[in-house]
Amino acid sequence: MPHFAYTAIDSSGRTIRAVMDAESEQLVLAKLRDQSLHCTDIRRAGKSSKAAAFAKKKKVKAKALVVFTRQFATMIDAGIPILRCLDILAGQCKDPALKVALEAVTVDVKSGLTLNESLAKHTSIFSKLYINMVRAAELGGILDQILDRLAGFLEYENEIRGKIKSAMMYPTLVLVFSQVMLFAMFTFVLPKFKEILSGMNMKMPLITSALFSMGDFMGHFWYLVLAAIAGTLIGIKAYSKTTRGRYQIDRLKLKLPIIGDLSLKMSVARFSRTFGTLINSGVPMMRSLEIVGETLGNVVLTEAIEQTRLSIREGNRLSLPLVQSGLFPTMVTTMIDIGEESGRLSEMLVKVGDFYDQEIEATVKGLTSMIEPMLIIFLGGVVGFIAISIMTPMFQMVNAVQ
Repeated sequence: MPHFAYTAIDSSGRTIRAVMDAESEQLVLAKLRDQSLHCTDIRRAGKSSKAAAFAKKKKVKAKALVVFTRQFATMIDAGIPILRCLDILAGQCKDPALKVALEAVTVDVKSGLTLNESLAKHTSIFSKLYINMVRAAELGGILDQILDRLAGFLEYENEIRGKIKSAMMYPTLVLVFSQVMLFAMFTFVLPKFKEILSGMNMKMPLITSALFSMGDFMGHFWYLVLAAIAGTLIGIKAYSKTTRGRYQIDRLKLKLPIIGDLSLKMSVARFSRTFGTLINSGVPMMRSLEIVGETLGNVVLTEAIEQTRLSIREGNRLSLPLVQSGLFPTMVTTMIDIGEESGRLSEMLVKVGDFYDQEIEATVKGLTSMIEPMLIIFLGGVVGFIAISIMTPMFQMVNAVQ
């Protein structure tokens, strides 16, 4: 069906830019008139409009989505109609990509689509978790409760992500700054010392010769070093896009010391919290597992969840295939088993998620406290090596003068 991009003005004077699927331009104009919208511009958009393309290219900030969801839940709870909520939220939204998506969602809802069907057209902004929870809310007539629960979930995810980023900020900045300073020293400072010491016609100690050799290499072939680093990063990224490469890299992430433990804890926390939220919202278990598997961000764990779905379809319990995968900690599978027996699976999953969120925070703090002294030792070793390399020939020169 053809796509038509249009610009229209509603009864309040607000400009709306969106896309509509219709057989002809006349049908689009008729639908807009039915919605009390005055069309000022309309054109055939081909496969996608500029607005849709813009929304796909731009990534919505997590905080903007959280604020939208929280405000939406509050307005629905206050008894404001959905269309009025969408109009207000689209008008005051400051995130460009989210604003375009909300305007399109508003038009789709006005044309008769359900809210989850309208959101499903913008999968680059609204995740499957988001769309399915809204769908369950519309079926159960509890949209305000589900939106409030979804906003809390998104807020907590954003908070954990922010804590990890802030904890790693200091070590990252120190490491980057130290590398820049070392590059500048090898490129600009050491050649001056080499000229001074070479003019004295004295035999260089082995450690000083090694230092000057590194300095010469950095001075003449610094672009090779940068090219090697860039090539390695590009190669890893390209390899990770292949099916085999993605699987091997994700498996390696789980096996690395400390980093692997942190990665597993983050995945388990997301699995537990997402799965518990979906089940508690009325989404069927098989559909919930499918959504959870896609949100973990690790192919190895996603494959384990898929095997779990197949096992449940054959009549097995949820905890059994998770134990057989060997990826999930014993505490997680035990709590899931207890939740299945007691009929409180969603509650147990949320408790597991809370526990592992605390574990993530403790692990990040431990990792940060360990990285800082390691950086100090590394930088101290480099500075000591340079100082000894420079001072050794000077001591030899003083002894020769004496």
